[in-house]
Amino acid sequence: MQFIEHYLPAFQFREQHFIIADASPRQLLEAVLLPGATEDPWAKRFIRLRELPDRALGWMGAKSSLQHRPAFGLDDFMHLGADMERELAFGLVGRFWQRDYGLVRLAAPQAEFAPYLEPNLAKLVLNFSAEMLPSGRTRLMTETRVYCSDAQALYRFTPYWWLIRPVSGLIRRRLLARIRGLAEARGI
Repeated sequence: MQFIEHYLPAFQFREQHFIIADASPRQLLEAVLLPGATEDPWAKRFIRLRELPDRALGWMGAKSSLQHRPAFGLDDFMHLGADMERELAFGLVGRFWQRDYGLVRLAAPQAEFAPYLEPNLAKLVLNFSAEMLPSGRTRLMTETRVYCSDAQALYRFTPYWWLIRPVSGLIRRRLLARIRGLAEARGI
């Protein structure tokens, strides 16, 4: 069973993207974990724009949850699982529609993520899977699933999803291309 199926079998939102690469599944998945692999100038711009309202409050002396935190990134995700021959999974729990993302940190994410439920909350799994094709090339796919815990969370998350989805898709496609480039160039 895939990690994404274990951690988030039910969901209301889903996004998938893939790319074909001349690298092994292991090389591609190891490239995901390389320092800086997820750093993308476009992603940084969109995240800065997304965080601007909260950070601006901090600059003006008002309460800001993000003022002293680095910009949102893969480090904010909790590691859920790794099988370096086929997939990696990362999770988030929070109220993503809030200015500060409303993130909830779990002490033991691999044990607590699947059963965790709280009202007005969303859970997200970001999965990378790699599969060797008959041609000898590899398909690297990213899938994002989101589950909203109740009607209130669904009501709040839905407009946020439709607003960020085009940007999220662009970021995912750029991320896949970056990972492919790193894996192919380094021959990890």
